[in-house]
Amino acid sequence: MKILHRYVLKEHVGPLTFALTALTSILLLQYIGKHFGELVGKGLPTFVIAEFFALSIPLTVALTLPMAVLVATLYAFSRLAAENEITALKASGVSLVSVLKPVLWAAVGVTFVMIAFNDQLLARSNHKLAVLQRDIAQKKPTFGLREQVINEVSPGKFYLRAGHIDESSNLMREVTIYDMADPAVKRTIYADSGNMRMVHNMSDLELLLYHGNTEDVPTNNAGELRRLYFDVDLVRVKGVGNQFQKTTADSYKSDREMTVCEMQQAQDRARRDHELARREFTQRIPEIKGMKTTLAEDLLKAKLDVPWDVGLGRAYCMLFSFLTPKTAQAQGVSSTPRAIVARQNASTASIRTPITKAQAPVPARRPPNPVPTTGQATPPPAVDAVALSQLEGLRLRLIDSSQLMNSYGVEIHKKFALAVACFVFVLLGAPIALRFPRGGVGLTIGVSLFVFALYYVCLIAGESIAKRGMMPAVISMWMANVIFGLIALWLLSRMGKEGSTSRGGDMREMIGTLKGFIRSKLGWRDRRVQRERMAA
Repeated sequence: MKILHRYVLKEHVGPLTFALTALTSILLLQYIGKHFGELVGKGLPTFVIAEFFALSIPLTVALTLPMAVLVATLYAFSRLAAENEITALKASGVSLVSVLKPVLWAAVGVTFVMIAFNDQLLARSNHKLAVLQRDIAQKKPTFGLREQVINEVSPGKFYLRAGHIDESSNLMREVTIYDMADPAVKRTIYADSGNMRMVHNMSDLELLLYHGNTEDVPTNNAGELRRLYFDVDLVRVKGVGNQFQKTTADSYKSDREMTVCEMQQAQDRARRDHELARREFTQRIPEIKGMKTTLAEDLLKAKLDVPWDVGLGRAYCMLFSFLTPKTAQAQGVSSTPRAIVARQNASTASIRTPITKAQAPVPARRPPNPVPTTGQATPPPAVDAVALSQLEGLRLRLIDSSQLMNSYGVEIHKKFALAVACFVFVLLGAPIALRFPRGGVGLTIGVSLFVFALYYVCLIAGESIAKRGMMPAVISMWMANVIFGLIALWLLSRMGKEGSTSRGGDMREMIGTLKGFIRSKLGWRDRRVQRERMAA
């Protein structure tokens, strides 16, 4: 490595470290503050809180590293240009390409590191963090009660709402309780006030209610109501609080907790299910072509297209299995998430049941030469409700499998797009900093905020659009990188026109250049000159 290359890279290390630390700290504090209510007041061990903080760091770094790369590039090249070091290098015969080359190679290295980081470390940390959050939620959930909100004290059985809760004395006012423990009776309890405490080794919740009434509505007779008034009532809910127990093995994974190869395998399963449903749907669609019902018309207009994808995840998994065959083979053992399996099994149980000849309805045979009877209307043909219901089930399978493929495709391309953003931001930041050498910290902050806001708006909007099936995931998730990449290439082509002195190239010139570019593109100047000529 040349001395010049080491010098240029050294100029980036300090700003990169500072920006990454500052941005990560800000977003990490915001994330922890959002989940702070889940941690306090539950008597959690210190190592659990420390683990929660540590597992939150990879999620934050995945978002802040591209930001830090842009900040470091803008600041480093802006300082080199402001102190006339770029001018001295050009006078010595060193081209700007030679100055940019080590930074671009470093950006390529950071991109590959980020791909591995997003695929392996981020997925594993997200999974461990999700498991830890579920374990924390099971530890004394009553201490997390919120005012004016229906709190789930016992899952699916007991719900509590209080207008005001005094955290120091556990005193509640305007209490409403929904007791669903008995399937035969729906019970609702209203009380003016109450108190709560944990008993029996902090495992049961005891509620002492004052001045209220209990309303019971039988499930089999919704018109019947039994009301009981009380001055003092004691309600006990068993098994609410428990000691913190850390889960050691949990096979359930959401799409953000899976590696690229795991998501690709799940997407392939959804694609095969879509192909089977589409083939069966196409074979059976002639059965309803003569029907004049609304459902039949909707089924005839059903979309059968498979979501389009370029196969980026499949190519990555092939390369990954070639480089690390044992690891890739171990990853392939992972099962489909429980929620997806349950949804597919439910749809399969109700839809995929084959109809044998003995089960299939046999249409009644008409006489060969029916003789019309005078004054007697011919009865309309019977609608095959079985065929309609089965085809509707197939259509729901097609929609469900398409949504799964879109969801996995979005997460796969998102991992790669965020990594490639590091390289794109280097291409974008270097020419901007060299074009406006006196920008300094103002240029760095202004351009960074603008680029960050626009990039993540495009990323979030693209994610929502792709999951709805309105646009392929490969287009929506790479749209921001393509836009900024084209802008960067245009700026690189004009990189030799940076400010020649330290008195030019500041933020004012940047704003003026931007206004001139917009006016020239919109034709404001041409229309103004034309109006002046006509007036003369």
